[in-house]
Amino acid sequence: MNSKICTLIPAAGEGNRLKSAVKKPYVALAQKPILTHTIQRFEQNTAVDEIFVLVNEADFEMCRATVLAPYAFQKVQPLVAGGATRQQSVHNGVRALPADTDFVIVHDGVRPFVTDETIFACLDAAAEWGAAVAAVPVKETIKMANAEDFIVETPPRERLWTVQTPQVFRKSLLEKAHQIAEEQQLTATDDAALVEHLGYPVKLVNGSYANVKITTPEDLRIANVFLQ
Repeated sequence: MNSKICTLIPAAGEGNRLKSAVKKPYVALAQKPILTHTIQRFEQNTAVDEIFVLVNEADFEMCRATVLAPYAFQKVQPLVAGGATRQQSVHNGVRALPADTDFVIVHDGVRPFVTDETIFACLDAAAEWGAAVAAVPVKETIKMANAEDFIVETPPRERLWTVQTPQVFRKSLLEKAHQIAEEQQLTATDDAALVEHLGYPVKLVNGSYANVKITTPEDLRIANVFLQ
């Protein structure tokens, strides 16, 4: 793909569910911060030109000292201040992108096991469709519940996917999606939902069940097993 490709890595979360005294992106995984592992995946990917890490401004020095400086990353650009929510952080990142960016990869800072295969597959699909996200078919039966926690519906499992990152978009499309969301005060848990709100199709790309997002203590234990 002969295009300029930039990666946004939101990593401003507190990580309360991880029950750690250290903020989630800085928790050690095999003696390196989780965020460092994640950045390395994109530093080593030959399609990625620049990487923008989105962190709380109060954590800039800690991020530089523990995540960036020891590893001499070449693609990482000056840190971008995250917002109060993930959506606001990504919007800040979109505003910081170079004007000549063609495609934007958005990837969770605490999802350190993404592979080149998944990154390239999402990029190829985004080049064709404009928007593509990594996802895996659900393995469990999903139930819809009412406010009293009684089952009201069982959607067909065959059509359900668990969406992951990376999520890849044409820059102009992602910019428009965030602009409209801001104007309409729309909130969403991922960028694909903002693009969906525009009525734009988003292509699902087969990801990997190993591409876990480290959110809970159980996730961290599983991640450590992966690295043994």
